[in-house]
Amino acid sequence: MTLTSKPLAVIVLVILFGGILFSSGMGWWQTESTKEAATFSEGEFAGLPNPADIRGSYTFGDVENNFGVPAVTLAQAFGVASDNPSAFSVKELETIYADQEFEIGTSSVRLFTALYAGLPYEIAGDLYLPKRAVEMLKSHATLTAEQTVYLDEHAVILENQPAPVTQAEEHTEAESTDRTLKGKTTFKEVLDWGVSQEAIESILGIPIPNPLTKVKDYCIEQGLDFEVVRPAIQAEIDKVTP
Repeated sequence: MTLTSKPLAVIVLVILFGGILFSSGMGWWQTESTKEAATFSEGEFAGLPNPADIRGSYTFGDVENNFGVPAVTLAQAFGVASDNPSAFSVKELETIYADQEFEIGTSSVRLFTALYAGLPYEIAGDLYLPKRAVEMLKSHATLTAEQTVYLDEHAVILENQPAPVTQAEEHTEAESTDRTLKGKTTFKEVLDWGVSQEAIESILGIPIPNPLTKVKDYCIEQGLDFEVVRPAIQAEIDKVTP
């Protein structure tokens, strides 16, 4: 049987769009990248996201989703004035601070994220951070003496640095003082507040997962009652709250 041009064109369109619809239904068709960071493959941090995989195409929201560093915290650290810091692309820093003597860009975000989240990152050459970012790391992260010296030597006072959005400052300040276990609270936050891993695991009855996992999500995943776990962990938090 010989097909004319019109029936042939219809068949091609059906195959093309039918394949797309089928792939979409099966979860195979994606129009956007998922921005999921690569993980460490071995050692103490195996399975955790690797800050070295942060790319310029990442947004602050992508960094938050992968590493647990709030987008508003990144905005404050790097002086980004935006009503929606989650949508800010990391690569835009190089444009904003193109006239600075020292480069502030993707590598700077990798370094800040690694130290803030307590993850390893190999520093190649001299990497610089805004002085504001350095002060935030000193107050939040657990730094070695060597890291503190490095940050002090590579802190940059940026000229004409835009002030971060007021909402970001208020959000970060609230995070620094609020010690309430909520649905979005991660195990890392609880650990940072001074509760020991042993105390948490004693309450859960099982080992804790990736510290960046939300406590509530893990309880649901493991079939634990979050409304029972929450007050027990909160009691431990209250014991160590200054």
